[in-house]
Amino acid sequence: MKIIDTHSHIYADEFKHDIGDVITRAKQVGVDKILLPNIDSSTIDQLHLLVDNYPNYCIPMMGLHPTSVGDNWKDELAILKEQFSKRSYIAVGEIGIDLYWDKKHEEQQKEAFEEQLRWSIEYNLPVAIHSRNAIWECIESIKKVGSDKLRGVFHSFGGTTEELKEILALQNFVLGINGVVTFKNSSLSTVLKETDLSHIIVETDSPYLSPIPYRGKRNESSYTIKVIEKLAEIYGISPEEVGNITTENAKRLFRIEN
Repeated sequence: MKIIDTHSHIYADEFKHDIGDVITRAKQVGVDKILLPNIDSSTIDQLHLLVDNYPNYCIPMMGLHPTSVGDNWKDELAILKEQFSKRSYIAVGEIGIDLYWDKKHEEQQKEAFEEQLRWSIEYNLPVAIHSRNAIWECIESIKKVGSDKLRGVFHSFGGTTEELKEILALQNFVLGINGVVTFKNSSLSTVLKETDLSHIIVETDSPYLSPIPYRGKRNESSYTIKVIEKLAEIYGISPEEVGNITTENAKRLFRIEN
């Protein structure tokens, strides 16, 4: 079974002392590639260093995370867009809107998100969307920029059945499912029964959102196997089938050829 962890921040400081072991453990459970979304200008060097150390295994995205959107967001976007002329990226990400932590820069978040959606069209790349407490707002921005021209993933999906249906109605977007699906207080298992695996890719969001039985500890890419096992339980099929289907979905979305 080959697995793609489609959203992981293993370039973060939490992994600086044992990144080699983290990569080894990921490979041991079948993780074939790890996709790395950026946060802001401060994380570019760390991201690139990991990608250079593990070429064609750790694959970068580039974007401005919504919680990093502040008064200088236009300067940040200028720095990040420049990166696309220097390197190849698999997606524009992590971008979106976050209304959980702070609504002070809500309008700036929307403007930054929509600008980066336009990058996605310009570079013909998918987007990795962060939509905490803001799924409807993200959908509105996608429709405004042009849903027919965009494709991507609603990373760390944990929404309602209604939100799920609205995302899938966009046609070219899938759901990124991580350790949240294993949480006892999560309704995600029930919501996901309203669709099938053709709309799902797996992720960890390392170092965050560790699945049961690792909840509260640092997450890492090898724990994708726990997400796959839970999805197998939900859909009543084998983990191998889940792994194969979600991997093919990820390859199709991100245009991964090998």
